[in-house]
Amino acid sequence: MDLADTGAFARVGIVGGGQLARMSAAPATALGIALRVLAPTPVDPAAQAIADTVIGRHDDLDDLVRFAMGCDVVTFDHEHVPPAHLEQLESMGIAVRPGPAALFHAQDKLHMRQALSDIGVPSPKWSRVPDLATLAQFADDAGWPVILKASRGGYDGRGVWRVESLAAAADILEQPLADGAEWLAEECIDFAQELSAQVARSPHGQAVAYPVVRTLQKDGICAEVVAPAPGLPASRAVAAQELALRIAKDLNVTGMLAVEMFDDGYDLYVNELAMRPHNSGHWTIEGAVTSQFENHLRAVLDLPLGSPAPLAPYAVMVNILGRDVGDLPSAYRHVLARDPGLKVHLYGKAVRPGRKVGHVTVLGHDVEELLARGRHAADYFAGVIDE
Repeated sequence: MDLADTGAFARVGIVGGGQLARMSAAPATALGIALRVLAPTPVDPAAQAIADTVIGRHDDLDDLVRFAMGCDVVTFDHEHVPPAHLEQLESMGIAVRPGPAALFHAQDKLHMRQALSDIGVPSPKWSRVPDLATLAQFADDAGWPVILKASRGGYDGRGVWRVESLAAAADILEQPLADGAEWLAEECIDFAQELSAQVARSPHGQAVAYPVVRTLQKDGICAEVVAPAPGLPASRAVAAQELALRIAKDLNVTGMLAVEMFDDGYDLYVNELAMRPHNSGHWTIEGAVTSQFENHLRAVLDLPLGSPAPLAPYAVMVNILGRDVGDLPSAYRHVLARDPGLKVHLYGKAVRPGRKVGHVTVLGHDVEELLARGRHAADYFAGVIDE
């Protein structure tokens, strides 16, 4: 469809048909932006919600080109597109944001660690691990336990192991790696809490920083988020925001950037980067003046960015993780009647154990009360409780 026929002023192409692309539909509609999605199947979450869906593979150059033609800018629901393919799109005059050079930092953890070290960002001690002897030397310096990671291909806890001994590590190092991946060892930080600092940055350099949030991970998967992080000293919150803003500038990130950090009560250590909207920012849909999804769209189109200010003293987001209950909407009557102030987002995903299939958000003044409300709703949707 010709863009003029849609009434939209710009078309943004999103590679990936997951929930992040799906949740971009509402702010795009409000802004008068046409969305196009490249999804592997017509039943992917975004494909269910966005009419202009191209079915294809993110790692197939022909599919990418077919999808990108007619888009004003191409952005991402995930980081897994081969950099060479993105460079080819750029050579054809298609705007890609974030660009392949920036995105590669989120695709390859070794590349990220080296880049962060080069710009002086505080990180855990780390080392490339070509063999067991190198790991032994690293552990002598950093101490056991050690965090082992595959440099590419992991997410939601996959591709990450906490190992207590060289013998345990030996079994892991025998596992096959994805193409181009290497083994990475990192110091195990004894952290008090995990934080996420999100910023949005546009091509001409405007940037805004959201409140720093506390995240709770269970089995490597984000379970809940509290915004802002309760009890975090103002000086450390500002330091986390400044770190995220500096990383976005120095790595030339455009769009949303999430910087996941460890806080040991004294210092901050950068753990991971995500160059797209992120699970730790879902609270912004109801909880901020401008959601992360709207600011991502604004940023990649180089529009003025919206305010990231919160709309309530606290926002709590709890993920709905799949269990044995397949008919999630059957819980609506109970959950919404019990707590009319709750906001529910379901992603249109087939339910599998441990899979993120939705989230709930609640705003207010009392963190413990908000957590109790959010956890109750998420547990009821998942079938953990029945009352």
